[in-house]
Amino acid sequence: MDLDLTDDQRRFHEVVRAFADEVVAPGAADRDEREEFPLEILARIAELGLFGLPFPPEYGGAGADALTMCLALEELGRVDQSVAITVSAAVGLGGTMIDRFGSTAQKERWLPPICTGEAIASFALTEPGGGSDAASTSTRATPWNGADGRTGWRIDGSKALITNAGTPLTRVHVVTAASEPGGGRRGLSSFLVPADAGGVAVESPYRKMGWRSSDTRGLAFDGCEVDADALLGDRGRGFAQCLDVLTDARISIAALAVGLAQACLDASVSYAMVRSAFGRPIGANQAIQTKVADMRIAVETARLATYRAAWLRDQGRPHVAAASIAKVVSSEAAVACSRDAVQIHGGFGFVEEYPVARFYRDAKVLEIGEGTSEIHRLILARDLGLPVEF
Repeated sequence: MDLDLTDDQRRFHEVVRAFADEVVAPGAADRDEREEFPLEILARIAELGLFGLPFPPEYGGAGADALTMCLALEELGRVDQSVAITVSAAVGLGGTMIDRFGSTAQKERWLPPICTGEAIASFALTEPGGGSDAASTSTRATPWNGADGRTGWRIDGSKALITNAGTPLTRVHVVTAASEPGGGRRGLSSFLVPADAGGVAVESPYRKMGWRSSDTRGLAFDGCEVDADALLGDRGRGFAQCLDVLTDARISIAALAVGLAQACLDASVSYAMVRSAFGRPIGANQAIQTKVADMRIAVETARLATYRAAWLRDQGRPHVAAASIAKVVSSEAAVACSRDAVQIHGGFGFVEEYPVARFYRDAKVLEIGEGTSEIHRLILARDLGLPVEF
């Protein structure tokens, strides 16, 4: 593995880093406090081309690789996790499902506005009774025939904790539903449901501990009828599609976590240099130096694991285990670094005036979304040949 970025990647990284510092960071705390969806910031991100970064040029994308996407998400996540997850979910989940499994007609309809940032596709997989156990989906898709000769699917059920489900930009939901008798892993299909379709209800946003300015809601489907061409990819392949996309999305979440961990390290070093106690900067104390050193170890280890997983993806090599390793190492590094950053800041770390309080709140969900740490450990155990069943 070549650990050096290409010249293009270095230049891109510098541009996104400057953008994050100058455009995204200044209002992050206020947006978090108001739980305000970052609509204006997303418009600027669209101008930068980040919504179309991994998608084919023929649809308006840049055709960039996974490592380049990680660089962007890491820098956005360093200053505002809510902005970063909004982009990550829109691109890496909803958009990628369409890009990877959509027909030419579906791609031509949805990818161009997604690439320009005019539209967001949500990814409606999780349900109130099914998170880690995605195969237990209770939402149903039933074939129907209209009196006018039209055929399609009637969708009934509910989804929970869906990022970007109700934003002003949301135009389509990628919905998983049981389409075959018995359901299960071989019985799920994916459907493209326009956000304005009849029978779709967008629920009120959740009140969250972190990621407070991102949009997270439930969706309810009650007799929602879509045409036959709403089926995304092959019937009965929805579970396999989701696993395929979620593997890469885990690398994206790892990049968000690396960004947050880096932000905690940066804030802790800066604070330790200026905060004095007992006549000297607290950074002169070995206890503080040890914490900061451990944070640096965690950040650099997480970054290496994340970049390696992205590199394997870009090389077309197996990367399921690498993605799980990156997700676990990076998310747990983010939680540890945010905890230590609050401790280094002392009482001021407990007040919202300092960003480490927000980092602490944002960090925990990184161990949950896109597969919990426990599930990823099961994936890794199974990859080693152990008899794990789930």
